[in-house]
Amino acid sequence: MSHLTSQSDTKLQASPLVSALNEGVLTLTLNRPEARNALNPEITSGLILALEQAQRDTAVRAVVLTGAGGAFCAGGDVKAMATPQMQSMNPAERQRLLRQRADASRLLHEMPKPTIAVIPGAAAGAGLALALACDFRLAARSAKISTAFAKVGLSGDYGMSYFLPRVVGEAKARELLMFSPVLSADEAYGLGLLHQVHDDNALEQAAFGWIETLAKGPTLAYAHMKKALLASGLNGLSTQLDVESSLQVLCQGTADHKEAAKAFVEKRRPDFQGH
Repeated sequence: MSHLTSQSDTKLQASPLVSALNEGVLTLTLNRPEARNALNPEITSGLILALEQAQRDTAVRAVVLTGAGGAFCAGGDVKAMATPQMQSMNPAERQRLLRQRADASRLLHEMPKPTIAVIPGAAAGAGLALALACDFRLAARSAKISTAFAKVGLSGDYGMSYFLPRVVGEAKARELLMFSPVLSADEAYGLGLLHQVHDDNALEQAAFGWIETLAKGPTLAYAHMKKALLASGLNGLSTQLDVESSLQVLCQGTADHKEAAKAFVEKRRPDFQGH
């Protein structure tokens, strides 16, 4: 029926990360349902590789991140953190490894294509950070949202300290990190953590509508929008106006803009091809 159900059951059973490309939409499914899709080395390395490839692949026009088995992602695998192998690493080795894995958040955030987190259930810790790294977040009403780090004596990773204050403000970010409440999807929506909340049995169809719209949109214009937004956090107004004008001129030279101008004159919807 939709991009979210295009993976076969065989694939879902075989891999901790399932990748499926359908009509311009790359769906990446975290697939450790027995562990609520907690992040382990196999998932994170696969996710980073898939996102790096998606950046370059012109056939990909939108990226969806979701989870199998009724959960999104419970965060890092705490059991794996306690293994003798991990415990034997010195702090510098641990930091280097964690920084490499956290690049998944950067890739989602900087992806020159729309990224959408579809959250069917629990999103906590690094899992919530991955969702916040995406451009859009849609959740099932039964989903539970939590920063969770304080509960296991950790300060946060995967960009949590970057994304959270930008979404909810610094004061609320401090509260959510230190008290670590478990929020309902409706509560998370009220704070701006989510863009939409849908009844569980309606999430997939509602998400499909958003995804389809983005996948059929002006892909290069979306990329330049994201580039401008990323630059705005570092620039003053005058510099940002320079950035906007340069990107706007690039958009004016695209086939999509020319098609949109023609469609406007002909009073019809434009047929964007993503170039």
